[in-house]
Amino acid sequence: MNRTRRLSTVVAGLVVATLAVSGCGVLWDLKTEGAQPVPRPGNSSSPNLEGVPAGFERYYGQRLDWSECKGADGGAYDCTTVSAPLDWSDPEGGEIELAVIRRAADDGAALGSLLTNPGGPGSSGYDLIADSASFAVGDELAKKYDVIGFDPRGVGRSTAVTCFDARDMDAYLFDIPADPRGSDGWEDELTARNKEFVDACVKGSDGILPFITTDNAARDLDLLRGVLGDAKLNYLGYSYGTFLGATYAKLFPERVGRLVLDGAIDPSISGLDVGTTQAVGFESALRAYMADCLEGRDCPFRGTVDEAMADLGTLLASVDRTPLQNSDGRRLGADSLMTAIIAALYSQESWTYLTMALDQALSGDPQTAFLLADFYYGRNADGTYSDNSAEAFRAYNCMDYPVDTSQADQDAADALVKEKAPTIAPYWQGVDVCEQWPAPPTGVRERITAEGAEPIVVIGTTNDPATPYEWSVSLAEQLSSGVLVTRVGEGHTGFNKGNDCVDDAVVDYFVTGTVPADGLRCE
Repeated sequence: MNRTRRLSTVVAGLVVATLAVSGCGVLWDLKTEGAQPVPRPGNSSSPNLEGVPAGFERYYGQRLDWSECKGADGGAYDCTTVSAPLDWSDPEGGEIELAVIRRAADDGAALGSLLTNPGGPGSSGYDLIADSASFAVGDELAKKYDVIGFDPRGVGRSTAVTCFDARDMDAYLFDIPADPRGSDGWEDELTARNKEFVDACVKGSDGILPFITTDNAARDLDLLRGVLGDAKLNYLGYSYGTFLGATYAKLFPERVGRLVLDGAIDPSISGLDVGTTQAVGFESALRAYMADCLEGRDCPFRGTVDEAMADLGTLLASVDRTPLQNSDGRRLGADSLMTAIIAALYSQESWTYLTMALDQALSGDPQTAFLLADFYYGRNADGTYSDNSAEAFRAYNCMDYPVDTSQADQDAADALVKEKAPTIAPYWQGVDVCEQWPAPPTGVRERITAEGAEPIVVIGTTNDPATPYEWSVSLAEQLSSGVLVTRVGEGHTGFNKGNDCVDDAVVDYFVTGTVPADGLRCE
């Protein structure tokens, strides 16, 4: 059988924090206290119809019907839905709905709309803004822009990919195969699970699966720009949101306004290369965590970093052989423990919780590890799921990443991961759900230059585990107008993470149009 690495574990760190607000608030409290009402825009705006694709005039010409809704800070926001074509190659091929939320500029006179995407693919941009707009874009940008959150096609409140109920999703994500890892029986069981999942997606998603692509989502993004009345797109995208933003720039370079792509994905590399590079990135972040842990009194490991990593490997192998029983009936095996580790590595602020999880696991208690894994998947304490991100994630990846690697390429990637990420390597492979997907991938992996676009700012963090720094460097070099800003540090993404150098550069760019110096390095 042909096994393949998880395509991409990219979920923006920003999303991880947002899930903490909406689902696992014990980790972070990001709500803005004492928020005051702000002047809100009018209920309608004139759409911008310049350059509308032929046949799609009725979509770009729709007037938005805003209604008041509440954000997590208690403030008055505005919500609406936008109709979009299901298939951007066929204006008569049916339509979908996109859920949109607007937080009016605090200053009352907005510079324009600032659209946002938190990553995934599959994470809710609507919830990002509803739960914590100031965390998403920072206080200064919230003063100057009408901040727009939206759920991309297939996601959340928009026309969504729908697969399993909560019970079946628990089984899909957390059940442990009966046969030993890597055996034929293990592969057969995972293949059967994937088929059940895909069959449920086909049954529940009403024919939308072939159209859940980043190309279509980027065209939706231009539709949102048009119906909001903006001549150009101002956009802040994190993690996968950088791929969405770069795809927009490829399709509509003349409509690029001020774009910041934070924690970039390299659009030119294959899914196999994505998985390989991420494995190495998470191993590097795990070693950085371990070095920090060993300096503290509460660390459950001792000795050098290499010795501690070996002990962690022993723990993973132990729970792989003998899973730990949780109070809710689930068992913690190596895959779920690895998910917990990965979830905590997105932000240095969550390393304390990783220490707690590993300390408890060494004592036979999986509670905190499951809290982190649930946090990653958007699973609530009552066993429900806060969103459909796990389903939409797979839908986008299966359509965006062509299968174009040989067995020799796979073997070389396996060898590299074993060499560069020995702790993670045994748990980085699985049977690819995309082998069962009902539609062939339509995405392409290619360099994006976006000739003619205004300057596009790319932010990379030097030890970002999910979107390794080299990807930001590569994307900035590919873009004809790319400008690279480097944040030296740990964790995923760089803006609004406490680095004044990065934050000032982004705010000045959005507010005054001042483009940062290419190569700006923020220690």
